[in-house]
Amino acid sequence: MYKQIIIVRKDLHMSAGKLAAQVSHGSMAFLTTAIRNNLFPRKDYQNEIDCYRAEFDLEKDLVEQWIQSAFTKVVLQAKNKNQLMKAVEMAKELGMKEGEDYFLIKDNCYTELEPEEIDENGVGRTLTCIGFKPMDAEIIDKIGKKFHVFEGEVI
Repeated sequence: MYKQIIIVRKDLHMSAGKLAAQVSHGSMAFLTTAIRNNLFPRKDYQNEIDCYRAEFDLEKDLVEQWIQSAFTKVVLQAKNKNQLMKAVEMAKELGMKEGEDYFLIKDNCYTELEPEEIDENGVGRTLTCIGFKPMDAEIIDKIGKKFHVFEGEVI
């Protein structure tokens, strides 16, 4: 069985809407990255771009056991940034790669979060969660079993 986990920082006390948005980013990151990396513009008769086409491969098991199946997602909680980064360490120990198997989701801090870092473009950002691509439960549970299901009140 394939499933996807998204691990969210609990210490940020995000509102329900912010939390939902960050978890959504974490869930979609594997797919949006594949799309962004494989875009081809299509031009109309006036040589203007009228749409884009994306072409990429998805693993057979990912399609059959997740996309065409239960689409299982589990949202887990990390107490803080340090605990969240332990998931990254575990992923690396399992041979996973950032930007391929897991994705660090950082909010641009335009609304309710305060920046923890400034990126190369001068934008203040805060790490909110990690989204893992859907994978075999036996593999992802090696990380997921170290975290609790997200619970509690959101603002």
